[in-house]
Amino acid sequence: MKIFYGVQGTGNGHLSRARAMAGALSQYPDIEIEWLFSGRPREHYFDMELFGDFHCRSGLTFHSEAGRVQPLKTLRNVDLLGLRRDIRALDLSGYDLVISDYEPITARAARRQQLPCVGIGHQYAFCHDVPERGGNPFTRAILQQFAPVTTAVGLHWHHFDKPILPPIVDIDHGDLAGGCEQNKVLVYLPFEDQAPLLALFRQFPDFQFHIYASVHEWRDDDNLHTRPLSRDGFRRDLADSDWVVCNAGFELISEALQLGKRIMAKPLSGQMEQLSNAAALEQLGYASIEERIDRRALEFWFDCEPNAARPCYPNVAEALARWISEGCAEPVEMLCHQLWSESDIAPPQLQRQQVA
Repeated sequence: MKIFYGVQGTGNGHLSRARAMAGALSQYPDIEIEWLFSGRPREHYFDMELFGDFHCRSGLTFHSEAGRVQPLKTLRNVDLLGLRRDIRALDLSGYDLVISDYEPITARAARRQQLPCVGIGHQYAFCHDVPERGGNPFTRAILQQFAPVTTAVGLHWHHFDKPILPPIVDIDHGDLAGGCEQNKVLVYLPFEDQAPLLALFRQFPDFQFHIYASVHEWRDDDNLHTRPLSRDGFRRDLADSDWVVCNAGFELISEALQLGKRIMAKPLSGQMEQLSNAAALEQLGYASIEERIDRRALEFWFDCEPNAARPCYPNVAEALARWISEGCAEPVEMLCHQLWSESDIAPPQLQRQQVA
């Protein structure tokens, strides 16, 4: 089976999910995969050896400053003519299946060439009635039409009685078994101004903050430890941290939940997906949500008793790889029921009735 797999490269969460899927699919020698990533320049990707000689395109992305989406700058930076050219130039003949992790070029090229396209990603969960915040008819239409597919496989922290799968979590079993360093805090806030954050974290000398940001070298300054983006280093620090401070993206929070971390999440203002993620986390009781990370918020969070809620998700990447290798023949509802049955969350009632 030949697969063309497109990945939205604007966030590292999509890349983590793609790495998990690449590893799971590699167990099937009859599957050949060609990868395309869009949303950032090739030189801004890192640790990409797993994907071989991948394609890279500009695609579509949003512009943000100081923790807020900037709609006008986003529109000014959109190259719709270039996007149209890339869609028309992508030749998918000879491929049996197209997979899109919310990547618009592959999804729209597959539609144009009338090829089956499976969408795997968190954004496809919004095809269903899940917790939502900050949306309007226009933003909902963009979210649902950004990367249209023939079969949508949505991922979320809970099924909300809809045919949605658990998250694809890219962690090792050894990470689950490891211990935590007391008062070690992992910080990943790429959309925020870093200088005010560093000044804030200095006010908590009893905590060691390991901050991943767009820097070129390690910097250690008392309780502040700034690190350049690195998959292996980030995974190590995530595994033995006690606390995680991050934006409300999907993949990192999924990994932190699986590892049992205490989470503070600040949604990116003006970004419907992150605002909706915050609403879901509040509803589920999985994280502390803050519109602004300041001294008051951190003091309250550090003093609170840990939340007992910690979901345990099955190996979704492995199940999806098997499903793909079998031609995606099994209904998504069946896969949904199976995977939630393997978690510590009861399967959706609606699907249990359908598959009984």
